[in-house]
Amino acid sequence: MSIKSGFFIGLLFVSGIYSALQAQITQQKSSRPNIIFIFSDDHAYQTISAYGSKLAQTPNIDRIANSGAIFKNTFITNSICGPSRACLLTGKYSHINGYKLNEKSFNINQQIFPELLQQNGYQTAWIGKMHLGAIPNGLDYCNVLPGQGSYYNPDFVNAKKDTTRYEGYVTDITTDLSVNWLNNRDKTKPFFLVVGQKATHREWFPDIQDLGMYDSVNFPLPLTFYDDYDGRLAAQKQDMTIDKTMRLKEDLKVHIDYEKDWLFKRFTPEQRKAYYDYYEGKVSKEFDERKLSGKALVEWKYQRYLKDYLATAHSLDRNIGRILDYVDKNGLAENTIIIYASDQGFYMGEHGWFDKRFMYEESLRTAFVMRYPGVIKPGTVINKFTLGIDWAPTILDIAGVKVPADIQGVSIVPLLSAQNTQPQWRKEMYYHYYEFPQPHHVYPHFGIRTEKYKLIRFYGGIDSWELFDLEKDPHELHNIYNDKKYAKLISRLKTSLQKLIIAYKDDEALKLL
Repeated sequence: MSIKSGFFIGLLFVSGIYSALQAQITQQKSSRPNIIFIFSDDHAYQTISAYGSKLAQTPNIDRIANSGAIFKNTFITNSICGPSRACLLTGKYSHINGYKLNEKSFNINQQIFPELLQQNGYQTAWIGKMHLGAIPNGLDYCNVLPGQGSYYNPDFVNAKKDTTRYEGYVTDITTDLSVNWLNNRDKTKPFFLVVGQKATHREWFPDIQDLGMYDSVNFPLPLTFYDDYDGRLAAQKQDMTIDKTMRLKEDLKVHIDYEKDWLFKRFTPEQRKAYYDYYEGKVSKEFDERKLSGKALVEWKYQRYLKDYLATAHSLDRNIGRILDYVDKNGLAENTIIIYASDQGFYMGEHGWFDKRFMYEESLRTAFVMRYPGVIKPGTVINKFTLGIDWAPTILDIAGVKVPADIQGVSIVPLLSAQNTQPQWRKEMYYHYYEFPQPHHVYPHFGIRTEKYKLIRFYGGIDSWELFDLEKDPHELHNIYNDKKYAKLISRLKTSLQKLIIAYKDDEALKLL
């Protein structure tokens, strides 16, 4: 019996709470709810105040969480930009939707959920970052950044492949275009809109008004900042450390040639001057004066990284507030669901890293908050395991569209009641990452995460296993795979992992067990 035909059937039909909640949703569907999905890039949950962050305040993301639900255990099934978006669109793992790696071309001939919404009376749009190498079907309006896009004066490409350059800051422009579409949409139809923000992707260019906003802050080092990776062979061989991989010039903007460097060629003279005055006149000057080396240099790089990253995130949160204000001021609040999520987690110095990819918690877990007036009680906290592949069936379910049987994710609608504990919900999840060796030399791997343990299988030139007790070792520093006293546990976890691999039809992983 498959995952869906087993306990999820019990979940959907046995639960009386789910039936009551569905009745609530059905009643609302007389006016078909609108859905806005704000999707950022590399925005770490550790930097969001709703998730308890002490690094920064995110009042507008918090507005969504406080007026709806915050999901504490949402996991990504392949922690990398384009593949995560492909999983969102299809509700399927990377090995099924075919988009395992970045910088490829997404197969637009496959089923995606916006097209199903469109076929069922929804007006659909995607604005901002998409990063799939192709524009999928099923979108009434599409205006997206080519590839990663640019933070300043970005180009946008529409479905006809017409390119327009907009002057300004990309986070503002993406919001401007989204508000413009909302103003001019077909108001006889419900709508589904993705606001795809580039922030907070590397190289972390803050809006001019946010330059230096964290300069007076000295951020604490993560407990694992000086991790020596003992017992974790793949971690020893990665290339994503703040120490060795983070570049002074390109990433931290020390002594940039503002006339020749490609990152700044598209700047206006006014934008270039503002960046020059701050990064050359202050940051580079400080770097030269301090003559840093060793740990002092690494820690200075960490501080600069966080200052730029969090300043970039500040504009993201401000623009989320603009979307919320628009919805509230234009009579849409009562019948518009607003979702905020990041495409994956990100390392904010944990293990000495930036970037993502590994199945460790900081990149596996992502932010996900949802406001659903009349259905989700404000202040709801959901600790059950949810996945990025669940987002597609959830939106279809809410919109009253039948979820196709081949979608691998499941609707999280049963979790949207604060009184609903859902004991039959999933207690384990499956992950598979592929991209190697470039850009960060993270070996491909797959694994299982349960409520207490995580088992990971690395392959592709390295042959190693890792096991972590997440209760005793939440920072995942101690690989206990070779400890004989865990032999029975490992056997049970491998059996569970095999069942997930078979259920999700990952034939490549099955051969590597």
